[in-house]
Amino acid sequence: MGRIKTKLIKALTNEVYEKYKDEFTTDFTANKRILDSVQDDASKKLRNTIAGYATRKKKADIKNQL
Repeated sequence: MGRIKTKLIKALTNEVYEKYKDEFTTDFTANKRILDSVQDDASKKLRNTIAGYATRKKKADIKNQL
């Protein structure tokens, strides 16, 4: 079982993901770097959680396109 994402995490991720959808990849580390350049005020834990959720969303998008 995974961790449940809160409304805040989902809202922030959706906002950033829609703006930078083409830049995100299925690689968690690359997504962390993208978020570093986009959001400079987020804590490390928040950044990692958003990067993980964005990675999951990108994988789902790729799967749905097939």
